[in-house]
Amino acid sequence: MPRSKNAVASRARRKKILKQAKGYYGKRKNVYTVAKNIVEKGMTYSYVGRKLKKREYRQLWIARINAAVRAEGITYSEFMDKLNKKGIEVNRKMLADLAMNEPSSFTALVNSVK
Repeated sequence: MPRSKNAVASRARRKKILKQAKGYYGKRKNVYTVAKNIVEKGMTYSYVGRKLKKREYRQLWIARINAAVRAEGITYSEFMDKLNKKGIEVNRKMLADLAMNEPSSFTALVNSVK
């Protein structure tokens, strides 16, 4: 009985990897063994990147809130503490958006917790 190589499935596997490597430079785009390693590494980076993105946005929001409340003569940590004590539950994303786009309403919020 002849040996079965299952060419259809193995070709499909290779084709899938090379399709993911489209746009890469040099051998990375058309040599399977190179493309496989690079695509795998890229997938790892994309997973890690999704986690880092959350951290970076939170840092950005905190920096924006801090800058806005310092203009009002209060620090970020004091402001957040007073918000929690007053029971005002507004997340950092919304606070940063208020500070950037609605400075008058943000100032009113700061004055309400002072």
